[in-house]
Amino acid sequence: MTPGTVALVVPEEIGIPSWDLYELSIPATVFGKPQPDLADPWYELWLCGTAHRSSGAGPGFSLRTTHGLADLVRADTVIVASVPDVCVDADAPVPPELTEALRAAHDAGARMVSLCTGAFALAEAGLLDGRRATAHWMHTAQLAARYPAVRVDDSVLYTDDGNVLTSAGMSAGLDLCLHLVRRDLGAHVANQLARRMVVPAHRPGGQAQFIDLSVPAADTQGLTPVLDWARANLDRPITVEDLARRAAMSPRTFYRRLQETTGTTPLQWLLNERLARAQTLLESTGLSVEKVAELSGLGTANNLRHHFLKQVGVSPSDYRKAFPSAAPREPAAAL
Repeated sequence: MTPGTVALVVPEEIGIPSWDLYELSIPATVFGKPQPDLADPWYELWLCGTAHRSSGAGPGFSLRTTHGLADLVRADTVIVASVPDVCVDADAPVPPELTEALRAAHDAGARMVSLCTGAFALAEAGLLDGRRATAHWMHTAQLAARYPAVRVDDSVLYTDDGNVLTSAGMSAGLDLCLHLVRRDLGAHVANQLARRMVVPAHRPGGQAQFIDLSVPAADTQGLTPVLDWARANLDRPITVEDLARRAAMSPRTFYRRLQETTGTTPLQWLLNERLARAQTLLESTGLSVEKVAELSGLGTANNLRHHFLKQVGVSPSDYRKAFPSAAPREPAAAL
């Protein structure tokens, strides 16, 4: 499986403000550093400058780019990590040469991705019309007001509409990039990459953008050992009461603290973990769908298929076909 080329748009002519480096560095790290032990070939990253020269005309940092906007049309994936602040705060237009290049790339079949304020560029190009999209919650009101044809959702980490994806700001951009790796190369590769980056392996796009941070960042609530235990025992029936008992909390307190910490409910957290386990088993083993359902704790093959179609968008059988390197299937497997 070849993940292809990723073209990352670099706004050269204005210089890059220090606060925009974070969003730029996320796709550069995920897609630009080869991981031959995880997948070979890895992605090929192109830094595509909007002026096709070394940046630095304005205040901020400069990057030396090797490609220009004309190269977007040849990329498999195009990522716009941000647009100049004036395009958000002062209603300045997104540079027309950028929007034209984005339209051409989309028409050529590229997968279009925005992080944070990059959604303004996709929206200006008309690529978000009629679609659900998001951006950093501080900018979603402006996005919705300026582009009424876009169905703006300020409550999610990222959206996936097939060949057009958008994310909220800051760390949500990393969630979306890992989601792309998961789509392209599978759950195992994405999980291993997340482990190397010391970040959660998978935060679903529907998780809330902002969580009550009155909860201490350190795990002073004893949730980590409980969640680790749950991950190690997904093949067993697990209830909220079981988790609360292990955390020495009432079910109501456990529910509240997990939601405060992760932005999701205990049952949804369990379902997400079970589906991630099922993806890994489908990618790396030849176990039947029935056995995958059993080992991931989803019970029956029908239950696995139902949740897989709803959350992943394809059936377990079709998902497995994308990973021909998986172990040979069991002779009696009925997929």
